[in-house]
Amino acid sequence: MTTQPPRPDPVPALSGQPPVAPRPDSRRKRRKRREIRGPSFNRLIPNILTMLGLCAGLNGMRFAVDGRFQAAAAALLISAFVDGLDGRIARMLRGSTRFGAEFDSLSDFVCFGVAPSFLLYFWALKDGNRYAFLPCMLFTVCMALRLARFNANLDGAEDTPKYASNFFTGVPAPAGAGLALFPLFLGLEAQKLNMHWLYALTRMPWLPSLTLTCTAFLLVSTLPVWSFKNFKVPVQYVLPLMLGTGIYVVVLIADPWGALAAAGVIYMVLLPLSRRSFQKLKRAAESLRDEEPEPTAP
Repeated sequence: MTTQPPRPDPVPALSGQPPVAPRPDSRRKRRKRREIRGPSFNRLIPNILTMLGLCAGLNGMRFAVDGRFQAAAAALLISAFVDGLDGRIARMLRGSTRFGAEFDSLSDFVCFGVAPSFLLYFWALKDGNRYAFLPCMLFTVCMALRLARFNANLDGAEDTPKYASNFFTGVPAPAGAGLALFPLFLGLEAQKLNMHWLYALTRMPWLPSLTLTCTAFLLVSTLPVWSFKNFKVPVQYVLPLMLGTGIYVVVLIADPWGALAAAGVIYMVLLPLSRRSFQKLKRAAESLRDEEPEPTAP
């Protein structure tokens, strides 16, 4: 036989009131769930990607100090890939914030303004004269000015003409870093092909100084450069563009340094075409504005 637990004695009641039995332990007060305040995880993903790109750029500088230039260049490529990805993911997830924009600019300054000059200094300029560091400083300062101008123009983006929204003012930061690192890419390719004369040429101080100086002026220039963000491809060029992109990706995987060096040359060829396209759109917009009839007074 099972014995039942004894019932608790009733709580003594006050005078004139019946005895009150105690509430069972199962009827405890439910605690209210505490609400967590803060941004959702989706809005943090772009900032996390930006931080990963920043860490890649810093590791590239560390590899350059150790003389591991292939690893340093690969780290900067990862940083450039992440930089092109975080902004698009932020717009897709509707996680664009002012903090994210400022954090992205600071990361771009380190990865594309400091790290390339750092790599080229240890690549060739370290053995130059006492003025060999001046191109590095010029490039970094111009990159800071270019990013500051870009952030300042964000507030007046609504007043920008529609045709100008497809163009950057000056060479963008990742492209500028790639142009400056042209001697490094060419030297790594020459080392791979055992072209000793070309490898020795890329490690002479004058070539990195030239690329750093020319790229610095392109960064702070007012040259209109295709943005490719809102760029519309004509229907007849869609298939050739996809085919060419696939071929370039295959070459990039098989021979990365040669493909990157060739991309720098192709980008320089596209700059005059970009300016020509901008001037054409500008003249068309001005002609339409002149043809509009002036409003008559009531």
